[in-house]
Amino acid sequence: MPHSPVPLRLGVNIDHVATIRNARGGAHPDPVKAALMAVKAGADGITAHLREDRRHIRDEDIATLMAALTVPLNLEMAATQEMLGIALRHRPHAACIVPEKREERTTEGGLDAAGQIETLRPIVGALSEAGVRVSLFIEPDAAQIEAAIRLNAPVVEFHTGRYAHVSGAERAEELRRISDAAALAAKNGIEPHAGHGLTFDNVGPIAAIPQVAELNIGHFLIGEAIFAGLEGSIREMRRQMDLVR
Repeated sequence: MPHSPVPLRLGVNIDHVATIRNARGGAHPDPVKAALMAVKAGADGITAHLREDRRHIRDEDIATLMAALTVPLNLEMAATQEMLGIALRHRPHAACIVPEKREERTTEGGLDAAGQIETLRPIVGALSEAGVRVSLFIEPDAAQIEAAIRLNAPVVEFHTGRYAHVSGAERAEELRRISDAAALAAKNGIEPHAGHGLTFDNVGPIAAIPQVAELNIGHFLIGEAIFAGLEGSIREMRRQMDLVR
């Protein structure tokens, strides 16, 4: 079995527990309870995306998560003054800046950091000054990594959605792009993460990239929990990751 000097963490995104809750209103199922179960099952951290339209995670969930968790909270957020204010108020361990369009079902593609340097610079600076570890959710592209370097972002998370939704030669090419991007980021002192669309069937090759330090996975795990329970689905994902590291 191959070994890597970089340990591989699993961040579990609990947004879609909140999506189910919000479909009926009320308080059930509780995303904070799900987060605590995820930690018990082997999650190294919890990810939550506070969208501008509050379609799943709500403001009060962030406060409750911060109070309940003993592992890092990674707050996904758009590059807006409202979200910056919320992040500075709560000071989570990490903030991952993601693109956000109100009409999209889920995050579609990576942030164009290269095209938004001046917009992002004060946000990244304010978060970093507050002790929040900033990540940029980007495509596995050299220009975007260069932007992360210019912004002094300590972490990038590569969007694996295209990798997850193509097959054959296209998937092999996308895997190569992600692998090359992870190596380039690490060479420049940036910690590479990856996420979006990862499943039991496709996580292995991404997990095997030696520089990748963290995978953030949500929708698949919450869906799989219907069949195997939340703890069971997370333990199996952890097992699949550990097989290649």
